[in-house]
Amino acid sequence: MKSSDPPDRRASLSIGSLAERFGLAPHVLRHWESRGLLTPARDPAGRRRYGAADLARVTVILRAKQAGLSLDAIRALVAEPAARRDVLRAQAERLRARIAAAQDALALVECALGCDQADVSRCAHARRSPGATEPAPGQ
Repeated sequence: MKSSDPPDRRASLSIGSLAERFGLAPHVLRHWESRGLLTPARDPAGRRRYGAADLARVTVILRAKQAGLSLDAIRALVAEPAARRDVLRAQAERLRARIAAAQDALALVECALGCDQADVSRCAHARRSPGATEPAPGQ
């Protein structure tokens, strides 16, 4: 690259370099492009070239995937500003439900750890119906 080239052009990466930078396989980047998540520039030979904006976009995609968002939700998140809050609200509700389920599972494990019963199925907490807040009847 010449120093007179625009900054994004000078800093562009090949698909292999970008994939390696994020620990991804190149086919993942191609898939994200096919799903409308990435739109890399092309060099005169038609090869994908990724600039600073693409690096930022990949970071956002990875963070959103880590938060449990689907690729469709991520596309809406980055491509449809009006849908952003709806997408995030729905994901927040899913995460709250997962957290509540994980807290219930942890409570069961901690109760079983402290249970003196030889058979854990005799513990009141273990016999409670999933999602219930009180022990099963007869406890």
